[in-house]
Amino acid sequence: MIAVAGGKGGSGKTTTTLGLARALSRRGAPVVAADADWDLPNLARLAAETAADRVPAGTGLRAAEEDGRTVLDAARGTERVRPDRSEPTVLAAPDSPRSVDAHATFDALDAATPNDAPVLLDCPAGASPDVAAPLRAADRALIATPLRRAALRDAAKTAAIASRLGCPPVGAVVIGETSVPDRVAALLGCPLLGSVPDGGAAPLSDSAVRSAYDDIARRLGETEAAAAWTVA
Repeated sequence: MIAVAGGKGGSGKTTTTLGLARALSRRGAPVVAADADWDLPNLARLAAETAADRVPAGTGLRAAEEDGRTVLDAARGTERVRPDRSEPTVLAAPDSPRSVDAHATFDALDAATPNDAPVLLDCPAGASPDVAAPLRAADRALIATPLRRAALRDAAKTAAIASRLGCPPVGAVVIGETSVPDRVAALLGCPLLGSVPDGGAAPLSDSAVRSAYDDIARRLGETEAAAAWTVA
């Protein structure tokens, strides 16, 4: 499991979770993307709103749609989650998150997903107490951050917290840029897997943004964290 984490809200974690999940699907991987930000959940909403972005205009194909299952549904299921290779399985936050044991749920989700399936967790912002559950459940963290001084400082703190919780960063993604100074990787204490250009109000419909996530998916697939994944 990869926890997509970062600094404060608006750092690009949710867009990166979904953009990377779709990029891995384009490489033939059976991907699960789960909302771990239960206080401010928007992964499933973003997936539904941008479903048409997955299908090129004029193909006549029906766009993928979020299937309505929650992280809790998947964790409590009697059968393992079986993600499709053509599109990510997107899991929404529970309807009543405060009545749910997050640590147990993410551990159960890990056990319910195939070993060869990339599982991405869209984490809460920054160093909030709620980020501990997904970071403890995940194997590695992916740090998403804009290239701003305050955001980078917060992202570095999050990367350090992830390491202390046994979820060391596998790499970082810089949002809204086409080039990144070398010192950013040193600041965050992990390799830079890539940067994603500014795609405007609808970044996942931008071809340059999709191409950037495709490149990041390729690089992530080459890391030790992805050794067991089925990726083309």
